[in-house]
Amino acid sequence: MTTNETLERIARSVWEPGDLVRDALRDLTGDLVIIGAGGKMGVSLSRMAAAALDGTRTVYAVSRFSDPAARAELEENGVETVSCDLLDADQIAALPDAAAVVFMAGRKFGTTGDSAPTWASNTIIPALVAQRYRDSRIAVFSSGNVYPLVPSESGGAHEGIEPQPVGEYAQSCLGREKIFTYYAERNGTPISIIRLNYANDGRYGVLTDIAKNIIAGTPVSLGNGMVNVIWQGDANRFALASLAHADNPPRIINVTGPETASVRRLAEEIGGRLGLAPTFEGTEAPTALLSDAGRSFGLFGYPQMPLAGMLDTTVEWIRGGGALLDKPTHFTEREGKY
Repeated sequence: MTTNETLERIARSVWEPGDLVRDALRDLTGDLVIIGAGGKMGVSLSRMAAAALDGTRTVYAVSRFSDPAARAELEENGVETVSCDLLDADQIAALPDAAAVVFMAGRKFGTTGDSAPTWASNTIIPALVAQRYRDSRIAVFSSGNVYPLVPSESGGAHEGIEPQPVGEYAQSCLGREKIFTYYAERNGTPISIIRLNYANDGRYGVLTDIAKNIIAGTPVSLGNGMVNVIWQGDANRFALASLAHADNPPRIINVTGPETASVRRLAEEIGGRLGLAPTFEGTEAPTALLSDAGRSFGLFGYPQMPLAGMLDTTVEWIRGGGALLDKPTHFTEREGKY
């Protein structure tokens, strides 16, 4: 297989739908709107939805589209794009009708020192969208950051654990959830809430962050010594399939991989594949940001891409010269400062 063929295979793995998504969307009637579709996950999720529906219904991707290449990729692959300032109530009101909505909009990085835009993005936009699509099914992306740090050997926080968000970003994520919950209960809207921990594809993610450190000769921080990771294609599949499980009150679903993975071990595995020895700084704390995704596995099955496959694929992507996003995860952060 040539390098270009390898990169194409990896790129397909983040948007190919599989039977899980086809079956879930087959039972839904009407069009699909994806809000916040211009981001690092939104393009592949929109393409996955369009591939699953195969022209039988329209997939609308809504974003400001600051990246023209993202918009072009969507339009070339059967997705209808809609430019929208999501904080403008009139523009939200003018969005296309849809039977189902995936909400992906939000702000994280830059919150520290300038938190007002984060609170606006993560609470005002949800209020506008929840009212506009009161008669639709909605899948809402949230974050595992709403949970407290838990003991590394605990298996992670499950959906029944009381949220204890650390820092304003995490607090605003819980605010997003509460806004959608309020309008769901007021209007009878069925909603699923996806608490996601660390989606990865070759361009970005915890594994890519670690690989970049190793290549640069920069020490890998061990403070957050354990992590959960999931391939972006699997996260996309689970999120789209969650539309079939939307409920009122909203159904909360943790989405991440099944392993509690050691950062030290991940670095050693990646370094071995790269032929480079990682260096480290710090020591593993007894707690970490971890989620138990057992509920999602019961609903959707296990991720298609196992952890070893993610490691192989990430290194293949980097070695093949695949594009990298300058969007570090900051998975080492323990005080909620983003």
